[in-house]
This record gives sequence, C-alpha cells and structure tokens, in this order.
Amino acid sequence: MTAYMKDKILNYINDKGPVSGATLAKMFNISRQAINKHIKTLIEKGEIRKEGTTRGVQYIKIDRHDQEEGITAFKKKYLLEGLEEHIVFEQFESTLNLRKNLGKNAYEIVRYAFTEIMNNAIEHSNSRYCDVEGVLYPYRCRFIFRDYGIGVFFSIYKTFDLEDENSAVLEVMKGKKTTMEKRHSGEGIFFTSKSGDYVSFRSHKVKLSFENIAEDVLLETHKHQKGTEVIFEISRRSKRLINDIFNKYAPEEYDYKFEKTRVYVRLLQKELVSRSEAKRLLFGVERFKEVLLDFKGVTMLGQAFADEVFRVFKKQHPGTAIKIENLSSSLEPMIFHIVDNKI
Repeated sequence: MTAYMKDKILNYINDKGPVSGATLAKMFNISRQAINKHIKTLIEKGEIRKEGTTRGVQYIKIDRHDQEEGITAFKKKYLLEGLEEHIVFEQFESTLNLRKNLGKNAYEIVRYAFTEIMNNAIEHSNSRYCDVEGVLYPYRCRFIFRDYGIGVFFSIYKTFDLEDENSAVLEVMKGKKTTMEKRHSGEGIFFTSKSGDYVSFRSHKVKLSFENIAEDVLLETHKHQKGTEVIFEISRRSKRLINDIFNKYAPEEYDYKFEKTRVYVRLLQKELVSRSEAKRLLFGVERFKEVLLDFKGVTMLGQAFADEVFRVFKKQHPGTAIKIENLSSSLEPMIFHIVDNKI
C-alpha cells in the first residue's frame, strides 16, 4: 500500500465514521480484493479495527487513546559504556513477555533487529546514553531507540567524505558501508531495514522510512534532531521469515554472502542527467556481485548518466551485474540506445 492510499483510506474512515469494505472499494474505484488487502495491512499495523460480522462488518479508525488501552510498555535509559546488547534485549523480552505475545516469526525478527540497532548505538553513536522504548499494541509490536550522538547519516558522510548527509542515505541503503570495517560488515542496518513492516531512521534533518508491506521508501526533511532515532514496527503474527530476507540478498548462488543489493534511484533525485550523478549513485557498488536499480518515480534520464551507468561502469567492473526494475516506458529508449537494445 502506498502512503498516499493509506492516508486517503484513513482520512475517509475518520471523516465518515464506521464504513464497510464495499463502501471503500466504491469510493476509491478499486476492486474488493484490492481494498481488502489495504484493510488487512491497516488492521495489522493497528491503524483501524473491525467491528461486526459477515455482511455487517465495518471498519473504524483507532485513535491514540484506543491504542494505549491494555498495552504493555517498556521504557528505560541506558548508559552505553560497557553495555551489552543481549542484556538489554533480555530485559525488553521479559517485560513484554515476547515469547508468549509474539508469533515465532515475529519474535525472531524482533530479536535480530533489536540487538542490531542496540549494537549500533553502543559501538557507533558516540552517545553517552540511549533511550529504549517498547510497546505491544493489539496487532503489532513497536520499539524505539533514541541516542544523542553523532548521527547515523552524519557519521557515514564524514567518514567517507561524501557530498552531504543525503548522499550518506544512499550508502546506508546499499549496505556494506560501516565506519568500523575491521569489526563490522555493514550489514546490520541494511537487513534491519528490510525486516520490519515499518522501519525509520531519523537523524539531524533527515528521515528515511521503509514501508516494507507496500515496498516503498520515503526520504523526508524534518527539524534538526541531535543523534539518531530508530522506530521499528512489525505485526505480532507476521508471516515474514528472517531467513527469507537473508536469502534474498545473500543467496545460495553467492555462498550465502551479502552480494546483492537494491538502490532506490529516486532518492538521489528524480531527474538524472550527468555523469557525476551516476558516479554518486554507483559509489561503492562494485563491492556487490549484483545491483538492482529501482527506477520507480524517476522522470528523466540523460544520455551521459545512462552511458556512465550502463556502459562505462560495466566495462570498469565486469564482476558486478547491473539490473533494473520499475523503469518508465518513456525512459527505456535512452537505455536501449546505450546498451544496444539489451537491458
């Protein structure tokens, strides 16, 4: 579900009160099957709830007061020096009784993501303290980390002498980029971002959000905030498997090593014309054997950009395969021309 459709459905339910699935399908001119998929996602995320049975079913928006009724919460400030992430998770797990309150799949994902983010705060944030919060809603589990250190994007930007913090966002998303190469692989944030239903990283003025159910990524600018805030949400009965996430980007064909990545091209910008832009986009991807460039939302490609990506880079790095997805049909001729009608 796109964030746009989600907001439209929520706003309509909020304005009209309880509504049926048939009413929503008619209102937005989409099939019942499509609206039911959207409804299921919103229920799992705790945004709406179902009332009634069979033909009398209606959907109601859950406000913040409703969400906070009957939940169990965890909230604690940790001194990071000498802290071990598994100790924090044991306290979090015990307080929320996660083994009982989460399905097996969700529990394994939460344990992985929680300890990865905690480890990043301990070893990378340069913060003295970290606030950790956790909540069990009726349909989802949520936890938040907030440190007051250097900031995840600023750290990458400074370490690798990038153009700005937005450039650091691309490096974080590609994976294998870490400020401690001798001790870390740079995989933690990458796989964590793929494992939840919703995952966001906010630091300084940059907020990067992953809507994984909708397979969408958002990059926003906010008021400056010191340090890093990470929000992670997942359905308590999620069917997602942590091993499926690993296998997608570290498959058997690459000996289960992290050799595949996805780059959301529009996060660089929507109109790409120059070689310098191509070089920024592809910076460091030669570390991978396969790179999927997702062109969703890109509205313009210049010949110099396409030539750098699909001819020059390929010639310089024959061991890295460049694949494409979600390319607008209007942009195909430019790439076809560069690669002799072969994508």
